[in-house]
Amino acid sequence: MTTGLYLRPTAFVDAPFGHDGQVLRLAGGLAWFAAVELIRVEAGRRVAQTLVPVDRLDAALTALPDAERAAGEAVLARLVAARPALTLAERTIRLDQPQVMAILNVTPDSFSDGGQHDGDAAAAAGAGVAMAAAGAALIDVGGESTRPGAAAVWEGDEIARIRPVVERMARAGVAVAIDTRKAAVMEAALGAGAGIVNDVSALSWDARSAGVVAAAGCPVVLMHHAGDPQTMQDRPAYGDVLIQVYDWLAARIAAAEAAGIARARIIVDPGIGFGKTVAHNLALLNGLSLFHGLGCPVLLGASRKRFIGALSNEAPVDRRLGGSVAIAMTGAAQGVQLLRVHDVAETVQALKVWRGLRDEALTPR
Repeated sequence: MTTGLYLRPTAFVDAPFGHDGQVLRLAGGLAWFAAVELIRVEAGRRVAQTLVPVDRLDAALTALPDAERAAGEAVLARLVAARPALTLAERTIRLDQPQVMAILNVTPDSFSDGGQHDGDAAAAAGAGVAMAAAGAALIDVGGESTRPGAAAVWEGDEIARIRPVVERMARAGVAVAIDTRKAAVMEAALGAGAGIVNDVSALSWDARSAGVVAAAGCPVVLMHHAGDPQTMQDRPAYGDVLIQVYDWLAARIAAAEAAGIARARIIVDPGIGFGKTVAHNLALLNGLSLFHGLGCPVLLGASRKRFIGALSNEAPVDRRLGGSVAIAMTGAAQGVQLLRVHDVAETVQALKVWRGLRDEALTPR
């Protein structure tokens, strides 16, 4: 049962000027916070939540018992440490600002764009190149749908779908991620030029997958999930979803490190929509800044998902752009480094406006 101390940055400010000693920079990015919510959990339940201004944080941590103080200081160090850039062959993706990861499904049945690029590798690769030209830092290629209720795909079929697409995009100089749970698909995609593995099972579905990633030395996304696609939306339940997802990801990071994957190559994703109700998703989005305490870049993938429709008169998938952009901006404001989206041009434009606001605030007067 969960027991421990958690730190959630909050009270964000536009810029640090004039606030010496009163604000801290979040993960080396473009967000500064003036307070931390100290959350104490015992036996899986929150027993205390204290809002502590940054200028009193050292004193608050010093007053704790030795073990809690050491744990809190370690988390604080991870919260403020800059995240190193992702290096993918000749490409470098900086993580001191939010970046767009574009979704490219080459499946017949994905929830939003299934069938759009199925069976036409040239057209799919062309769409990926166009998304990169529109401002996506990398393209996430998936050959198996993991929507609620989706059936598993044989790895041979999945490889046949993704490999020619990855090869074409890599030759065009596009940074490519592979969205898969299967070690054989990871190997095929990495061999074809992909540079990042994005695993919705957090390397738990295939016993060989952690070894493949470790041997490749590539970055990997570990995503939280509950159950498998066939069952994950059958009455998902949590005691405290924010704390439980954080702890689950911490355990998966530890497992990845034990398999030889450096923490500097690990990205975490809270798994919006994967075994969560609308309320669970909203709680995770409100508390996103907590996940920086894991010391890894954070990826947010909420584009066009069902909860957006549930909050907007059951809007169908093709009418969830506004909600998707709103969620992306919620992530950017809380320091999320990677935003996984369908609507690249619109999200990139929103980020440019957001960045303009940041740049103006950060211009000394």
